[in-house]
Amino acid sequence: MIFLALVAAIFAGYGTAYLASDDVRYITRAGFEETRILKSRQPISRLVRDSSVKPNVRRSLELVLAARDFAAQLGLEAKETYTAYADVGRDTLLLVLQAAPKDCICPHTWKYPIVGKIPYKGFFDLEAARREAARFAARGYDTYLRPSGAFSTLGWFNDPLLSTALTRDSVELAATVFHEIAHNTLYVKSATPFNESFAQLVGYRSAEAFFRARGDTVRARQAADRWHDETVLADYYAALVARLETLYVTKPDSAALEEGRRQAAAWARSQLEGPVGRWLRTYRVSRLTERPINNAQLIGARIYRTRLDLFERWHQQHGGDIRQSVSALETLMAGAQGDSAFVRLERAVNERSE
Repeated sequence: MIFLALVAAIFAGYGTAYLASDDVRYITRAGFEETRILKSRQPISRLVRDSSVKPNVRRSLELVLAARDFAAQLGLEAKETYTAYADVGRDTLLLVLQAAPKDCICPHTWKYPIVGKIPYKGFFDLEAARREAARFAARGYDTYLRPSGAFSTLGWFNDPLLSTALTRDSVELAATVFHEIAHNTLYVKSATPFNESFAQLVGYRSAEAFFRARGDTVRARQAADRWHDETVLADYYAALVARLETLYVTKPDSAALEEGRRQAAAWARSQLEGPVGRWLRTYRVSRLTERPINNAQLIGARIYRTRLDLFERWHQQHGGDIRQSVSALETLMAGAQGDSAFVRLERAVNERSE
């Protein structure tokens, strides 16, 4: 009876918190959606043998299993990630919100257990995402909402491949598998740009090695070219952010701020229509040229493209071998947190160059 009374008290308190707290409602919805996804999982190994499954889906799932096997050969911690498949029943799994002041390239952060501070928040409830974005906009923030078709629980659960990921081509699908598995392998607390940029390296360089091992030189080249484009865009965004930071440090009034942002947008457009556009091998920049300055969007773009040059130099210093690169980086990052991750990487890269 004491146990039942305790359970009743917990649920009574939870009910009060649910009504009073947006955070509790948010966590509840996320937990519900994660549970729903996990319950709908089906083993990929069974689906690839099921003739009732559409042939194009079976081919994609076969590619995923092959990429998982290759990830293990590379020494990545595949664990149970992408051994199962879940149809989420909609085109958009969740919306990811990012926010930043109009006069600062500094993200609003949300704090979570285990992973630490994160400069974005994912919403399974799409209307809740839009309401939250509107609240930040009303406070004068730049906001950016983007869809996400995949996520990682860092190996805490058997992350299934989601149906939203199958809209991608073979190179992007393989890169997604390696990217998400990379998070199982190395994760630095409170260092989102480092973690995501590291996973970008692992995603595309592993995909390149994967397709080359299969004798598919065309897709191997595509993977290498997409990594090249990511590094080009990383340099472009870094230069744009530097221009804006030069503006913001002057603490301009509202009129000067808007004029400075307009000039920065014009410079960005000239770069995309000129040298940056010419350097890109696979990406089209037409939609990027239409964007006004949005600090939240820039932060979002840079999360996955921060100091990619360091990761590529590290990769080359380890013989262009992703297994050696990742293993050595795991050792280097032992005990690192937050900004110290990039400090360690840059120091190590420079020391090896001397």
